[in-house]
Amino acid sequence: MASIRVPNFDPARNGFPYPNYWPSNPIRQFRLGNVATLNIGDAANGLCGGMSFACADLWAKGRTPGDDPQPGSGTPRYEYIVDRQITSFDDGRLPFRFYSLMSPTRPEREPWWAALLGQARVDRHSRTYVMVHEEWPVIRQLLESGQIAMIGLVRVVSRDPMALSHNHQVLAYGYDTEGTNVTLRICDPNYPRATDVTIGFDTADPNGSLTPSWSRQDDQLQCFFHYPWVAADPTPWPG
Repeated sequence: MASIRVPNFDPARNGFPYPNYWPSNPIRQFRLGNVATLNIGDAANGLCGGMSFACADLWAKGRTPGDDPQPGSGTPRYEYIVDRQITSFDDGRLPFRFYSLMSPTRPEREPWWAALLGQARVDRHSRTYVMVHEEWPVIRQLLESGQIAMIGLVRVVSRDPMALSHNHQVLAYGYDTEGTNVTLRICDPNYPRATDVTIGFDTADPNGSLTPSWSRQDDQLQCFFHYPWVAADPTPWPG
């Protein structure tokens, strides 16, 4: 058995005290002269990426979110979380990664021809192969080096771009292994300061078919992947 934790991170202390449920507000507004206002996104769909980034930003500076209530629209803390939500999209690469892994045309098991397409930079690997062979080693290396790992959770299989809002963003702060079984320790914005949120999977057969388990049994999980985070200074939360 092996057990790894990121130093000085505990969801009970470093997580936000309020859940990822926000009143309906545009994430961004752009005025088109005096003609109209263009609204982009809706906070009611969740700010899980922004909350995960802000949580990690605070940890990196040795700070915590504290016990203050959920910030209202237009306040510095709310705007910071919204800004970090937009940053988490990685200039569109994150939604594209979600959409790619949601595809119903991905094979259930790893086909022999996927490696040939990979040489041509065409990703047609199975979701199991992506999780076990590509994403888990990166996540493991980050955690073992004492770094937070941002995780995208694919919760649907669909061609509908509108289904992107059903996916989720969390952060991993540790893992446990027993044989080929891995349990990722997750800080999830949907469950304030919960210490029992985990993702489990088996690395024994990357070419097989695997559905990862989620400790929150009411939630469905198809796949997970790592995406980048660079710490920013969370100025609305003073040291």
